[in-house]
Amino acid sequence: MSNDVLERWLEAVLSAPGATALTDPESARRMLLDDALRAADIVAENCGPVVDVGSGGGSPGIPLAVALPEREFTLLEAERRKTGFLESFASELPNVRVVWGRAEEHASETYGVALAKALAKPPVAAELGLPLVRLGGALVLWLGTSADRLEVARVAESLGGRLEDESEGLVVLRKVEPTPAGFPRRPGMAKKRPLTG
Repeated sequence: MSNDVLERWLEAVLSAPGATALTDPESARRMLLDDALRAADIVAENCGPVVDVGSGGGSPGIPLAVALPEREFTLLEAERRKTGFLESFASELPNVRVVWGRAEEHASETYGVALAKALAKPPVAAELGLPLVRLGGALVLWLGTSADRLEVARVAESLGGRLEDESEGLVVLRKVEPTPAGFPRRPGMAKKRPLTG
């Protein structure tokens, strides 16, 4: 059943308005499914519930939830229209729930793993994701080749994180201290005035 869900999800993402800019099925499979699944081992090695921050069309959350059925996944999405799309697939996956809201409003330091793929520029993604993660947990970022890893590491340190590992564009930021008071900043501030580390 799970493979059937993923195939239908991929088709639906391609046909749903605004779910992705991709139009080619092979590119969609590579970028939305295969690229998401590269983080499966990292997620499996870290305990606790998982949150996909800014889930959009459902990548990486839905593929990883199918791959790791024993883990609880939350798909956190700020756009109401997209949450409706996500709910149509979450209803078939017992380990997935959809939450409508912004990361800044759900920063409870309760998740074992946060995922941020195409959420925002890396320093912004770090500010939005780390406050969701409990001590000892991890934020996984998908970074492009032009991303400044040193800047990401500096921003992570200012938020209680440490750049622990990097492999083929996947970066793990480990939560080593509580998020300082004042973070997350109010909605929209991370993108308007990114931290520079």
